[in-house]
Amino acid sequence: MKRSALLAALALFALGPAHAFDLQGHRGARGLAPENTLPSWRKALEIGVDTIECDMAITKDDVVVVHHDLWLNPDLTRGPDGKWLEARGPAIRSLTFEELQRYDVGRIKPGTKYAADFPHQVSADGTRIPRLSDLFDLVKQSGNAKVGFDCETKLSPLEPDATLPPEAFARRVVAEIRKHGMAARTMVQSFDWRTLQVIQKEAPEIRTMYLSSPRTLKAEADGKPSPWLAGFAPESHGGTVPKAVKAAGGRIWAPNQTYLTPELLAEARALGIVVIPWTVNDPKMMAKLLDMGVDGIISDRPDLVKEELARRKQAGG
Repeated sequence: MKRSALLAALALFALGPAHAFDLQGHRGARGLAPENTLPSWRKALEIGVDTIECDMAITKDDVVVVHHDLWLNPDLTRGPDGKWLEARGPAIRSLTFEELQRYDVGRIKPGTKYAADFPHQVSADGTRIPRLSDLFDLVKQSGNAKVGFDCETKLSPLEPDATLPPEAFARRVVAEIRKHGMAARTMVQSFDWRTLQVIQKEAPEIRTMYLSSPRTLKAEADGKPSPWLAGFAPESHGGTVPKAVKAAGGRIWAPNQTYLTPELLAEARALGIVVIPWTVNDPKMMAKLLDMGVDGIISDRPDLVKEELARRKQAGG
């Protein structure tokens, strides 16, 4: 393929997800297996998701690992002594990958709200925090050549010392994705839009997805724009999030499920933006969003979304 044709194909692919409807398993299949782990990814593949959603952190020795929190979470982490952490643990960035492997993340701590929220999660004691490369290797070994990856950069402008700076974080992530030949199958998402700006400029073959929530959209107490939005606050770009995403060069928007309205969906569509809300676990909300016509759904229970999609297909909907 000539270079010009290849670039055109990549540009077309970058317009949106690789599937007509993108069913994303949140943190794998968190409602059924420990989040962001090999067991959770296996479950997501078994269910037949279109995309495996995950979270990225970077260790002290610059290994890209898959973990949601900036620090070890006491609700799902046991230390080398086998005991539950009593409080927030060390920052991922403060530990080497070898040190991180001493912690067990295969079970939810009983009696927590987290445990109450996910009563169907099957524990897998002995599970460790994996590398992003472990996810890619698992999928390659499974023989699945179609499933995509939606990988979130976990950093915060409010906690700058807890992680690498956004530019260095984004570049390390890009290098890892390219190393494993997964650029065409991967999108990078973030609430911290600074990382997405870096990726769009330096790795245009990797799709970006703009996450938003009321918390990250809110202006600061002194009236300054939200620090999460890389200078693309809605109030400065047409007054709505779709217009801000468009101004930032985004083509995929992931709003909080309760924030999305038919009007915002229509506006995003008019701007050429794909809309994939998160994190949808209630069957009634799944049905509502499917009726609305969203382009995908991110869910801890992708099995329930798949069942709803099958019912609609059987009914001719």
